[in-house]
Parts: sequence; C-alpha cells; structure tokens
Amino acid sequence: MNALQFQKKLLSIQENMMNFALLLTSNRDDAEDLFQDTTLKVLDNKDKFVDNVNFKGWVLTIMRNIFINNYHKLVRVQIPIDQWYDFDSMNIIDESAPDVSDYSFQLQELSDAINNLSDDFKYPLSMYLSGYKYLEIAEKLNVPLGTIKSRIFFARRELQKKLKKMI
Repeated sequence: MNALQFQKKLLSIQENMMNFALLLTSNRDDAEDLFQDTTLKVLDNKDKFVDNVNFKGWVLTIMRNIFINNYHKLVRVQIPIDQWYDFDSMNIIDESAPDVSDYSFQLQELSDAINNLSDDFKYPLSMYLSGYKYLEIAEKLNVPLGTIKSRIFFARRELQKKLKKMI
C-alpha cells in the first residue's frame, strides 16, 4: 500500500477513531488528545502495517494501547515520602494533578456497563470495538448484517444512558 492509499484509509476511519476515543476517555478534550496521539503513532509506524491485516482493527488497537499506557503512567505517579515527615500536616492533594482514582472509576464503570449489556448487544459491540467490521461480525455470529448494525446502535445508546446516569 502506498503512502496516499494509507492516508486515505486513515482518513476514512477518523469518525470511528474519535468515537472509540470518546468511549475510552469519556471526555472530549482527552479524546481529541488520544485521537491525535494515535494518528501520529499510526503515521510514524505505517511501514509496520501489513496489507492483509484489518486496518481499522490495527489502528484502534494502537489507540487502545496508547490509552492503557497513559493510564499506567498516571497510576505510577507517586509522591515521594520521607519517613520522618509529619503526615498530619502533609498536603497530599495536588489540585492541578489529574485524579487517578477518577480514571480507574471510569474504566471500571465502563467495563461494568458493557458487561451488563445483554449478550445480543454485548458481543457485537465488543467485536466492533475490537476492530471488526459489521460484515465480519455478522458472519462470525451468523446473524444478518442489518441486525448487527441495529444491535450495535442500540448497545451504544444503552451505554450512553447508563453512563449519563452515573455522571
């Protein structure tokens, strides 16, 4: 695949990338950052893409890995503690730092919300988020294509309702 074809493929899945970034981050600004980081990483690594691999799945896997790595970086940030320090007077909360517990709470809520979907919605949505195309999902689950599209649509809508209630 030449560079122009690669760029066209990447442009054609921008909406999917942004939707997945929003699903992962639950925040527009963070989603845009994740989207940009992913785009740069994909363009930097275009020589590693193999033509017979699912392009969308490859890109979304890169996005998911960037998100997970960023999350792990946040978790690793620790305050160095002097053992002789007076802990009662220590100001542990840094107002400017992102709250790591919020991220873990959001991830757990998202995971729980997806797992609580009915199997008819959960499996197609999970496959879609993993990078499968509608037709591939329909073939693997032996369900008509239109039914798969509807189930994914309704699964997204149900997730949005559940997550809005939690906010």
